[in-house]
Amino acid sequence: MQQTIKATQIKEFPLFEGQQTYERITEQITSIPMERHPLPWTIMFGLGFIGAFALLMALVYLVAVGLGIWGINQPVAWGFAIINFVWWIGIGHAGTLISAILLLLRQTWRMSINRFAEAMTIFAVMCAGIFPLFHTGRPWVAYWLFPIPNWLAMWPQFRSPLEWDVWAVSTYFTVSVLFWYMGLIPDLAKMRDRAKTHLQRVVNGIFSLGWRNSAIHWMRWEQAYLLLAGLSTPLVLSVHSIVSLDFAISIVPGWHVTIFPPYFVAGAIFSGFAMVLTLVIPFRVLYPKLQEYITMNHIDWMAKVMLATGWIVFYGYLCEMFFGWYSGNQFEQFLVVNRFFGPYWLAYWALIFCNGIVPQLLWSPKIRQNLLVLFIISIIVNIGMWFERFVIVVMSLHRDFLTSAWGMYTPTISDWWLYLGTIGFFVMMMFVFARFIPMLAVAELKELWYKLYHGHNGHGGTPVHEPKPTAPAPQGGGQ
Repeated sequence: MQQTIKATQIKEFPLFEGQQTYERITEQITSIPMERHPLPWTIMFGLGFIGAFALLMALVYLVAVGLGIWGINQPVAWGFAIINFVWWIGIGHAGTLISAILLLLRQTWRMSINRFAEAMTIFAVMCAGIFPLFHTGRPWVAYWLFPIPNWLAMWPQFRSPLEWDVWAVSTYFTVSVLFWYMGLIPDLAKMRDRAKTHLQRVVNGIFSLGWRNSAIHWMRWEQAYLLLAGLSTPLVLSVHSIVSLDFAISIVPGWHVTIFPPYFVAGAIFSGFAMVLTLVIPFRVLYPKLQEYITMNHIDWMAKVMLATGWIVFYGYLCEMFFGWYSGNQFEQFLVVNRFFGPYWLAYWALIFCNGIVPQLLWSPKIRQNLLVLFIISIIVNIGMWFERFVIVVMSLHRDFLTSAWGMYTPTISDWWLYLGTIGFFVMMMFVFARFIPMLAVAELKELWYKLYHGHNGHGGTPVHEPKPTAPAPQGGGQ
């Protein structure tokens, strides 16, 4: 009979709750995709599927009729498409941050949330890629953006921000998928060994690539995982910096500032962690087994990261106001006044409220421990980050240098239709992920539990000094 950690020791381990063993960790996490899912899962998947179908119909209608169904015009040639593109890319940033950077920094608390964040990254980038692709107006010739010989001799224009986005986003997506899949291989082998049907055994066997839990497999896996983490880390800084340079290389007031790259990266991490909380909290309630691994300490740490990055973002807002005033440039000064009191003033002050004022509630430990309030705050932050992109794109374009070129931007029903469709697709894919793949990294959690069992608390702190029984030996591929 396997021995478990004593109750007095559990208090020393903020990363787990309950009486854990190797077998229990494997059983609890891998059993979720194999058991019948609750009714709320079916309802949410159904709503997401309806949204995904609406997205497909919106794209078909867009290609059939043309970009005239959107609200874009002159001077606001960038509308919802670029707003939503930057918003979705920002949401996808937390996955790489949690998985790669925190792995390299040996932050063990990431192990309970990295699988969520990685899946969220992939689906968010898929949603983001839709918008610039169809914003070109001719998605069927998107291959012109790649440097391949073709009969038209249409080589890419590498000075175009569109070209930068193609390379940044495609690289980010490819490395994210590889990193996510690499972490899945040991867990897919466990699913293979515990499969209840022949089809499950065959599918999981194919994707586990013949994993047999041997020492050489673990050695190669750890090497590949660490290398991919090293490749992913620069992408956290580079991808959203490149997206920010789409704006910063122009001479448009409000865009032509050097603060954009770090400002965009901090905002991406801010919105990314907000989305992780938006997803983790309901899933934690929907599947009570996850509560032993995604503890309130994990929730608290994510809220603290969101508070810290929120301050960086709010500092960026203050810098924009200061630059406009201190520059002495009449166009920059007008931009600040236009944001405060112009026709879109409501969007700007909603941004300040959602991203500047509401996150200050996270200073309170009671707020960080209240799941309902924290869930509402995370949604408000995501709304605020969307307003930030609206302010950057629309309010900088609709009134620039010449009053004769001023104009208003009003999104159409097709703009909203496409945007809400991507949200539906994202929700559907997250619930499909929960249905077929372990939501937590079983192999990494077992390794962490083993370290805790031997007295190391996972944070470099003081080990537990109580006498400890001999740790159970690792089981075979199915354990």
